[in-house]
Amino acid sequence: MSEARHQSVAPTRVERLAPGDMIDAHRHDDHQLIYAARGVLVISTLAGTWVTPSDRAIWVPAGHVHSHRAHGELELHLVGMPAENPLGLLEPTVLAVGPLLRELIIGYTRTPEDDSPERRRLRAVLLDQLRASTEEPLHLPAPTSPLLASVCEILYDDPSDRRTLAELGRTVGASSRTLSRLFAADLGMTFPQWRTRLRLQAALVLLAEHVPVTTVAHRCGWSSASAFIDVFRRTFGRTPGGHPLRSARP
Repeated sequence: MSEARHQSVAPTRVERLAPGDMIDAHRHDDHQLIYAARGVLVISTLAGTWVTPSDRAIWVPAGHVHSHRAHGELELHLVGMPAENPLGLLEPTVLAVGPLLRELIIGYTRTPEDDSPERRRLRAVLLDQLRASTEEPLHLPAPTSPLLASVCEILYDDPSDRRTLAELGRTVGASSRTLSRLFAADLGMTFPQWRTRLRLQAALVLLAEHVPVTTVAHRCGWSSASAFIDVFRRTFGRTPGGHPLRSARP
């Protein structure tokens, strides 16, 4: 990641980004909630990536360097939170966004300059809803081991690669046992768990670009559309065809 810009204040505002647009690496002295009401947002840090569709948001604590990339037409709602960390979360975290929290975020960012008592009450309810929001395991950690990075890079480039860990190990010159230990020690998960998260992130991006579900399943390495739909439903609580990748608002 390139050298980060320092922004002392995390803004509260709405931004609209075209597909493929990026916000370069930067950091804030304030905490920030980032929510894409339309499209899919990919947030990258040195520790990995997070992908957030419109029923998820990401909490970025103060000081964390991060960059953004838009997939689909992105409607981005940013909520800056100076001098407080209402969730006590010290690492970037994906949070579930239900209908009420979604409307609170949209309403709060619509008038960022308003300091009325009504808006302060809106903020208090928003914070209450954030505290009640569940954390989602959608972080794809980045390897620090050079050997593991070589394996992960192959799959970053082609999530449809269905080779086993032993087969990938032969490509990079390591045994599957060594690589399995590295996945557990470096990334805190097994190889199948990591690859499934990678494939789900890739799938969310393709769905935001309106790629058909069957094509997404093939490009992301599932043996069939039904296998992909099953994993997607168990992870996100809905099917890919019903996933809220775009806001219902005009």
